Amino acid sequence: MIGRTTFLATTIAGTLAFGLTAAHADTLRLWTTEEQPERLAKQEELAAAFKDKTGIEVDVIPVSESDLGTRTTAAYAAGDLPDVIYHTLQFALPWAEAGILDTEAATEVFESLGAGTFAPGAAAMAAVDGGVASVPVDGWTQMVVYRKDLFEENGLAAPDSYENILAAVEKLHNPPEMFGFVAATKIDENFMSQVLEHVLLANGVSPVDANGFKALDEKKTTEALDFYKAIAEASPPGDLYWKQSRELYFAGKAAMIIWSPFILDELAGLRDSAPPTLTDDPTSKELASRTGVVTTLSGPSNPDGAAWADIRYFGITNDADTEAAMQFVEFSMDEGYMSTLSIAPEGKFPIRRGNKDNATMFVDGWAKLPVGVDRKAPLTDLYDADTVNTIVAGLDTASRWGVTDGQLSLASKMINSQVINRYVREYIDGERDASATVAKLNEELAKIQ
Repeated sequence: MIGRTTFLATTIAGTLAFGLTAAHADTLRLWTTEEQPERLAKQEELAAAFKDKTGIEVDVIPVSESDLGTRTTAAYAAGDLPDVIYHTLQFALPWAEAGILDTEAATEVFESLGAGTFAPGAAAMAAVDGGVASVPVDGWTQMVVYRKDLFEENGLAAPDSYENILAAVEKLHNPPEMFGFVAATKIDENFMSQVLEHVLLANGVSPVDANGFKALDEKKTTEALDFYKAIAEASPPGDLYWKQSRELYFAGKAAMIIWSPFILDELAGLRDSAPPTLTDDPTSKELASRTGVVTTLSGPSNPDGAAWADIRYFGITNDADTEAAMQFVEFSMDEGYMSTLSIAPEGKFPIRRGNKDNATMFVDGWAKLPVGVDRKAPLTDLYDADTVNTIVAGLDTASRWGVTDGQLSLASKMINSQVINRYVREYIDGERDASATVAKLNEELAKIQ
């Protein structure tokens, strides 16, 4: 690859290149899906800091996440793409294949910053031949949230595997005072889709490969079905989704739930609209202090496990003022990285852990960023160091169906069809056995194009 001068260059030639870039660059255009006013203001601050450093203006342009695909395709056809796009996982590989993204530029930024400083799972999901489609920025992983105090009292191992979760259910399930788990069972909720994908990924199950639909492995899928049935039977009756799982955990009536990290500030009494009710004080940090989290979950057929992740990237487009765009992405991922993460720290885990001088600098800094809505506090005030490290570690095993196979679009259609939710629920309810359920799932998933 022919080297380009990057923002981190310190040579005289690099300095001259910066001067030339600043002189000829039009205003960079950044499209961002972080369009809430507070988050836009943070990005404007980042742009201002970059201008102070380089003299290059950045126009921060909000684009609704639901419109990003169509707007990008239209801008590409018109030859009017922005310079940089902050985008979701599902666009990285398709846009690279379509010629929208300059993968060489992204790869050079990635390597200049230090490929080893990035969480490997998040980087692997944007991998292309010779590098990355886009630069991984931030993300979050789904978590098993559990009552660490009860686990310790009962000598239970952390719920990081099917086996450990079932052992904890056996020990702690005592309804109605305490449910062992609150599993997602409401089939028309995306929450159930997300939880099921996490559970199936944990055991190495996927309905796609590089050729498209791939029949579910009967042994692995049966293990996952049996596990899910067991945690559903340790849950309250009814159609359950995120709402009941949070309410029951907050009331001290659930030993384990699966949730996104957006629960972290709520657990600590920092959000009035979702207060913990374990104590009489809705602002208490008591429940947070008793809580542990697991991000990487494993099943018996996949001992390495997996974490369900939502990752965001900076894509440098093929219409970009490339030098200036690379400088902006490097700045946003290095000296401006704390500002990038501060947009919403509870949902923006640091994919870049540190730099060559300090391998954990960005993790350490992120943990001190304030989270919360009605009150704010850093995660280090709410959770111990082991918990904070576990939260971030999920990005090492970050995964989603179809990403590395180039089949994320097909996998997403399968998930959104809610076929998996429906047949898993029917299995839980005893309408057919595991073998017949796997066969039915394969029959229905094969029809989705």
